[in-house]
Amino acid sequence: MTRIIAVIPSHLASVRFPRKILFPFAGVPMIEHVRRRALLASGLEDVYVATCDTEIADAVAGSGGKVIMTADTHRNGTSRVAEAVAKLDCTHVLLLQGDEPLLLPRHVEQVIAAINTEPGGDAWNATAPINEPEELDRHSFVKCSVAPSGRWIYAFRRSPSTAAFADQQRYIRKVLGLIAYRRDYLMDLSAMPPGVVETLESIEQMRIIENGGLMVSVPVEESLPSVNEPHEADLVLDHIRNDIEQQSLLEKVLS
Repeated sequence: MTRIIAVIPSHLASVRFPRKILFPFAGVPMIEHVRRRALLASGLEDVYVATCDTEIADAVAGSGGKVIMTADTHRNGTSRVAEAVAKLDCTHVLLLQGDEPLLLPRHVEQVIAAINTEPGGDAWNATAPINEPEELDRHSFVKCSVAPSGRWIYAFRRSPSTAAFADQQRYIRKVLGLIAYRRDYLMDLSAMPPGVVETLESIEQMRIIENGGLMVSVPVEESLPSVNEPHEADLVLDHIRNDIEQQSLLEKVLS
């Protein structure tokens, strides 16, 4: 029987947007928007925030959230989550990015459904369509090539494909900040050294592929703005103002 928890790794030392995790939307820190939206999804046993920063911990705990304090030496969210779940009772863990305040609970539920369909898999990652040709070479977010079976073949920041854009859309997808692991596999993965592609391209998921793991694409229809740089906070606010579903979720988050 599966027991799935969600963990949101977070820290204050973001290079492009320092302290962004506490940036307020409608008076609520961004990390809290993510945590509260995750709690709206069906199928999760619990939701935790994993951090090394007491300021984040205080903000989350002050709102009734659960916090796990971790070391301040982690170089990525995967290793931070691995430390956090080492002593937790679960079979699978969802890693949610704390800079995606537009997270849709139904996307979380789609990943949960994929886990329950094949719980013996290694890892699952939500992916969305590529809508514009320039997105293929936009360095700021990761793309992946997906086999007909749903298995990831490769992940990259600039497309290595020479096919026409319409053809690339058939097998290349945008990688979203919603990734799940079988717990035992995550613990093994976190102990593996970073591979060449993971290191040089700064793509954590490539450790799975470079070591022969099974990474499955969980396709969703929407790609929503995340907050990597200060100006993207305005994109999030515009999306909330103009999207009925986001307005409804915001009301639930603030209630």
